[in-house]
Amino acid sequence: MSRMKTLTLYVLAIIGFFLFSELLINASLESEYTKIGRRDEISQVVITQAEATRVNGRIKGSVINPEENPINGKYLKFDFYSERGVKVGTKYLKVDTLGESTEKEYKVQFRFDNVKYFTVNLATQEEVDNAQEFELKIEDDIGVPLLFSGLLLLILL
Repeated sequence: MSRMKTLTLYVLAIIGFFLFSELLINASLESEYTKIGRRDEISQVVITQAEATRVNGRIKGSVINPEENPINGKYLKFDFYSERGVKVGTKYLKVDTLGESTEKEYKVQFRFDNVKYFTVNLATQEEVDNAQEFELKIEDDIGVPLLFSGLLLLILL
């Protein structure tokens, strides 16, 4: 009986340590994000959150499809710049078919160094055709590598 209590205490201590460390890790990662600026005047794109760390970032917002200038089937071009105005990268977001005067939420994740501001414009078809594959990929897939590293850690323990 004494062994079972000891084992239960060890398991609870490990779970408690895991939850505590996970909380601290998430809190420290979230505190690394700082707001980045936007330097354009495109009214169809509403930005609700634009943040970046030294090496990556995220932009959340919505696209509004106005009746007078529909943007169905087009791409939005996000250009990212450093503090000195050097372009560090580009991402493209495809605007799906939207009804008139409807709004759609989106999220753009990027991995560029030292981003201080960004611009949003409508992309031409030529720009989209010449874009590299990673520029068209909006959300980074970290789920699979994270899953494999977690399984490897479980095997080693």
